[in-house]
Amino acid sequence: MTDMVETIRQVCLALPEVDERLSHGTPTWFVRGKKSFATVWPDGHHQNEFPHLWCAAPAGSAVELAAANPRAYFRPPYVGGRGWVGVRLDAGLDEAELSEVLQDAYRTIAPPTLVARLP
Repeated sequence: MTDMVETIRQVCLALPEVDERLSHGTPTWFVRGKKSFATVWPDGHHQNEFPHLWCAAPAGSAVELAAANPRAYFRPPYVGGRGWVGVRLDAGLDEAELSEVLQDAYRTIAPPTLVARLP
């Protein structure tokens, strides 16, 4: 799982004005040090005792992802009601799909001036 966390870290820190710090005891990524867009739970969290990621999602996409691939995507506690999506890190997602989910999370939270700096 260390490799997956390192992949998440590399993708997130490559985005404009992102920093990482612990939040609730686990790695979390923030835009401009204020708004979080992704949190990784390498050992699981509460009833979800499997490695996973919580991340912001564009409106409606969390429901779509969970319906299309319920093995990999789920509604996480606490933040699922705000449209965030849970991503199982033991479901066989490749790095490209994981990167896309993280970039979408960033685009959901970051201000337009930072989103405009993305390719």
